[in-house]
Amino acid sequence: MTHARSEYKDFMSLTPDAYAAVLALGQVAAKAGMDKQLLELIKLRASQINGCAFCVQYHIMEGEKLGVPTDKLNLVVVWREAPQFSPRERAALAWTEALTLISKGVSDEIYAQASAEFSDKELTYLTSAVASINTWNRFGAAFRWKPPARSGRG
Repeated sequence: MTHARSEYKDFMSLTPDAYAAVLALGQVAAKAGMDKQLLELIKLRASQINGCAFCVQYHIMEGEKLGVPTDKLNLVVVWREAPQFSPRERAALAWTEALTLISKGVSDEIYAQASAEFSDKELTYLTSAVASINTWNRFGAAFRWKPPARSGRG
């Protein structure tokens, strides 16, 4: 068991300007009309890859609030093998993984798949959402933020 080096609330209080900037970037895609359930799935997947316990728990809870089916939340980690995901969700998840693991590059195949499901504008907003969650994950994983408690639990 590892201990937190600082907490989410510390980020807010120590560097409110950085907090506000990351928060604002994270809200751009939803404000532009991107599907909020889809955005929670990609945020959850990036957080799993990056090993950010705080963000994994947070985005599971947000997904539940938005009505994302439980099986999708449970199976996003193995989305390629799970039939619950639509072609659009699959394209978004593949795009998310490619951008999160950017040192491997973004293949022409993944770009073509994403471009077939999203307009240029949507793909740019989706990219902003992936960039945002990867930024949050850097803070959460680096400082080992404790996962948020569920209401009435923990």
